[in-house]
Amino acid sequence: RRFEPADAEAVSALITRTLRTTNIRDYGAEYIENHCTLFTPEKVLVRAGWSHFYVFCDGNQIVACGGVAPYEGRLDECFLLTIFVLPEYQGKGVGRKIIETLENDEYFLRAKRVEIPASITACEFYKKMGYTYKNGIDVVDEEQLFRLEKFR
Repeated sequence: RRFEPADAEAVSALITRTLRTTNIRDYGAEYIENHCTLFTPEKVLVRAGWSHFYVFCDGNQIVACGGVAPYEGRLDECFLLTIFVLPEYQGKGVGRKIIETLENDEYFLRAKRVEIPASITACEFYKKMGYTYKNGIDVVDEEQLFRLEKFR
């Protein structure tokens, strides 16, 4: 379902828990803690305000999230962002459901090119979903992320 402002606290907790549990395997503790500051409830609300943001629930519990937004205001490009799945739900098809939902959103459907800033942790998953390295660059950038893209 689409994100609601009341979801901000739960989404923030989901993201920080996932970063500290799953992404810690590929990044140092300092990087993870700095990254967690980007996902406070207040910052989640801001992000949800300029994107089409979704939450995925198991009963009443939010177990995953993801968003899609125009790329630098362009109508023919978009990017996928803030895709996180609670550790105990990883490997169970939830990530695939997120991508399918985002790829059916109007921002995605009008785009000719879609970009994902991918963590080291999630890079292989996105490649399985049909995304490739932007401009063939298969090393992380200064933000320690891969830039992946898909053309439609």
